[in-house]
Amino acid sequence: MKKQFLRNGADAFNDHQLLELFLFFGKPQGDVNPLAHMLIDHFGSLSAVFDAPPEELVKVKGVGEHVAVLIHLMPQLMRRYGLSRMDDTDIMANVSDLGDYFQPYFYGARNEMAYLLSMDGKGKVLGCDRLSEGSLNVTALDSRSVLEAALRRRASCVVLAHNHTSGVARPSREDVSATVQLERILQQIDVILMDHLIIVDGDFVSLRQSKAKPWGWRDSFDEL
Repeated sequence: MKKQFLRNGADAFNDHQLLELFLFFGKPQGDVNPLAHMLIDHFGSLSAVFDAPPEELVKVKGVGEHVAVLIHLMPQLMRRYGLSRMDDTDIMANVSDLGDYFQPYFYGARNEMAYLLSMDGKGKVLGCDRLSEGSLNVTALDSRSVLEAALRRRASCVVLAHNHTSGVARPSREDVSATVQLERILQQIDVILMDHLIIVDGDFVSLRQSKAKPWGWRDSFDEL
C-alpha cells in the first residue's frame, strides 16, 4: 500500500484504504483493515473519524490511546500546516481572498472560535488575532478585545470571522446584531468593519454578500 501510494497518490485509494494506511503507522503490527472499516462505520465518514474526540475514539474496539492521539493529531497538524503557508504580506482584494485566508484558522475546529483580521487601507494584511474560543456564540465577544486588536495592529479596516459548529453557515440574528454593534464601536476609532464571515467545513458565508447584510454596509472593497 505504501508503494502504491507513493506511485499513484491518494486518488488511487478509497476512504477505508487511506485510513488503513494511516492506521498502520499507529499499529504497525497486525492487519488494520478491519479497524479502518469499523471506525468509518462507527462515525459515519472519514472526516467524522478525524473530527472525533479521543475519548470517543477509544470506545471503538482496537483503538488504544496511541492510535486515538495519532488520529486526533492529524487535523491539528493540517491546521498548523495551512497557517504556516500563509503570508502576512498578502493583499485581500475580494471576499474570496478572505475566505481562503481564514479557512486554515478553523480547520478541524470542534469549538466555536472568532478571529479578527486587521488590514491597512489598501487591504494589506497586518495580522490576525484570535478573539475567543469555546462553546459560546459570537454574541459573547468582548468588544474591548476587538478594539485592542485593531488598535495594536494600527488597522484601517478589519474583518471578523467565526465558525458554526452546527454545520450550518447561515448567519443568525445574533450574528447580525453582534456585527452591527461591533461596526458602531469600531467607527469610534475610525476603523471600518469590512465583513463578517461565517466558516463551516471548508466553506463560508459573507454577511456583506448575504441577504442578512447589515443595513448601510459597503458592497465593494473599492469603496474603501
